Amino acid sequence: MEKYLLVAFVIFAFNLVPAFAPPTWSALVFFNFKYDLNPIFIILVGIIAAVVGRAGLFMIFRKFRRFLPPGYLANMAKLGHYLEESKRRFIGLLTLFFLSPLSSAQLFEAAALMNRMRLKPLLYAFATGRLFSYSFYVLGSNQLKSTSIGQIIEEQITSPIAILIQLLMIIEVVS
Repeated sequence: MEKYLLVAFVIFAFNLVPAFAPPTWSALVFFNFKYDLNPIFIILVGIIAAVVGRAGLFMIFRKFRRFLPPGYLANMAKLGHYLEESKRRFIGLLTLFFLSPLSSAQLFEAAALMNRMRLKPLLYAFATGRLFSYSFYVLGSNQLKSTSIGQIIEEQITSPIAILIQLLMIIEVVS
């Protein structure tokens, strides 16, 4: 049970961070390789934690809008109004949250800066999209675990040196 709580905490934290967090699917694959956990539970815990994290990110950005330039906020408000005044455009936006190759962090941040943007539909689209993507990655990695290729992958993604190198590269990008 405590390993699932660890998964939830890490995924929540990754999704609360506005930039430079690794993709959630990669953390779920890591936990799938590192621990003997039920892949279906990993997927469900991952989706719930990711949704709660993105909702938190949205709320944080909504709260701190007042620190942004008024002209920027006016443009974002116009964009939000433009997207929500037409069902087709709003469905297009939900499709973007469902399928987007873009980082969802920036999508949630932008949505939070739009005055009237509703959070629930975005979270539903996000959760549904993540159901498919997390299932693909976690169940795929689960199939690979028992093969020789899976053992090589496990050695590489769970290696402390590999994790340290990735952290150092993130620090370098930020600084």
